[in-house]
Amino acid sequence: MDILEEIAIGVEKGDSNSVHALTEKALTQNISVGEILNNGLVAGMDVIGEKFKNNEVFIPEVLISAKAMKAGMELIKPLLAKANVESKGKVVIGTVKGDLHDIGKRIVAMLLEGAGFEVTDLGVDVSKEKFLEFVEKERADILGMSALLTTTMTYMKEVIEAVENANLKQDVRVIIGGAPITHSYAEEIKADGYAPDAASAIDLVKDLLKK
Repeated sequence: MDILEEIAIGVEKGDSNSVHALTEKALTQNISVGEILNNGLVAGMDVIGEKFKNNEVFIPEVLISAKAMKAGMELIKPLLAKANVESKGKVVIGTVKGDLHDIGKRIVAMLLEGAGFEVTDLGVDVSKEKFLEFVEKERADILGMSALLTTTMTYMKEVIEAVENANLKQDVRVIIGGAPITHSYAEEIKADGYAPDAASAIDLVKDLLKK
């Protein structure tokens, strides 16, 4: 078994210490940071993402694997820019204003990072002004919004209108999710996509960025 496979298995098992040590070792062997990222860290998270989609693992396992991946990412992140390793896309994500629910959105952010995307997580209770600020600042390809309350989901429409008014709609795809959200609501407020769960959100982002 080569060292990149060992890193992937370490991520899958959620073994932060071994992922950190193996990533260090891979760097001393002059393995490129792109290979470590894609064939080691991301490969391991891909397996977990697939298992999560198939209900073979659950949120605690995803969190542990994401933590292990971060142990390796800490070592290679400073080197990625120098090596000109292209990210798969930039995502700005947050829970909308008035809503403090975090766990689903955090899982989506972690799985996106695990799939090789650059993610800026704005947290909860995010205003349309803050969403816009970071979409422009990060030159985001995707804006992801989450809401868990029927009273806060209506704010998503305001954010999309703000994106349109700022002439950013052609630059960024908007996706939404959360317990009360439906496909028809996404269409009604002119979102570019809706995902019923975290695993589908990753596929949705990949599909939207292919177009």
